[in-house]
Amino acid sequence: MAKKYFYWWLVVLSIFVISGSAYSSTHDFYKGKTIRFITAFSPGGAFDVYTRAVARHYHKHVPGNPSTIVENMTGAGGIIQANYMFQRAKPDGLTIGNNIGGLILQQILGAKGIEFDGRKFEYIGAPSVDDSVCALTKTSGVTNMNEWFAAKEPLKLGGIGPGGTLSDVARTLNAALGLPIRVIDGYKGVADARLAADAGEIAGYCGGWESVKLQWRKAVEAGEVSVVVQVTAKKNPELPNVPLAIDSAKTEEARRLLKYAVHDVAIMQRLFFVPPETPKDRIRLLRKSFLDTLKDPEYIADSNKTGLTIGPVTGEEIEEIVSGLFKLDNAMIAKLKSVLVP
Repeated sequence: MAKKYFYWWLVVLSIFVISGSAYSSTHDFYKGKTIRFITAFSPGGAFDVYTRAVARHYHKHVPGNPSTIVENMTGAGGIIQANYMFQRAKPDGLTIGNNIGGLILQQILGAKGIEFDGRKFEYIGAPSVDDSVCALTKTSGVTNMNEWFAAKEPLKLGGIGPGGTLSDVARTLNAALGLPIRVIDGYKGVADARLAADAGEIAGYCGGWESVKLQWRKAVEAGEVSVVVQVTAKKNPELPNVPLAIDSAKTEEARRLLKYAVHDVAIMQRLFFVPPETPKDRIRLLRKSFLDTLKDPEYIADSNKTGLTIGPVTGEEIEEIVSGLFKLDNAMIAKLKSVLVP
């Protein structure tokens, strides 16, 4: 009997030793290392600003206090970066991507150029839910929804490409509400679309409210740019007088289209993720560090200065949304594909 208990305690002790070693090695791993953040869009846009804000404070919440760098890997509406993260980035917990959640839906719809599987990425989290709006310049001649519906010519709106917020939101509004819209794809990010709108090349764009605040706050305040519609499930408290797109939807199909193409994707829109097969202990550590960063008083102060919203979405929540998207029925997938994959 004594020998039996001796072996039982030996097993228990071994488990604690192994667990302790794994914990120690995980926490020691980042000492002297550099975490590389790769954002899929151009400098100056909201994705870039969010990524740099997170990177500035993230190292303080990772054991070992690693350094951080930020790179921009633009092109194909985020597909180039996503393919890189899936195929070439090392799964060692030292490379964290930032991209749009809409690309996961694009994979389901069979968009060209996608060489990744969104079910296999490991999701760290998102700093906030993306409240999509459409902002139009004064020179477009449209300042409200009635004027937009009555427009004689489709308004040219800046786009990034299929899967990009700017492109997908605009195309969804055109299909669900019948708003006269012509999407001009090819811009590298919101900052480039804003410059094109300022130059009169396009009428504006449909993107995150945070992006509009970042790019066009003074123009909105001066009446040079109008926020015409919110493409969200509920109103942003900062925009109480701007109507919701779903209130103009005439059919159940239109409402479902807005839900799956925009509302649900918005929850994971600014997602941070790592390559497939990254060790689970590092994923847990990176997720905790991410949430701790978003609660950091210095990060909050930075966000308040630039108007960035803080409303964390956990990696586990993103995993659940991704899983749900892959369960959409064939009829809805076909409709979404006809709208979002031109």
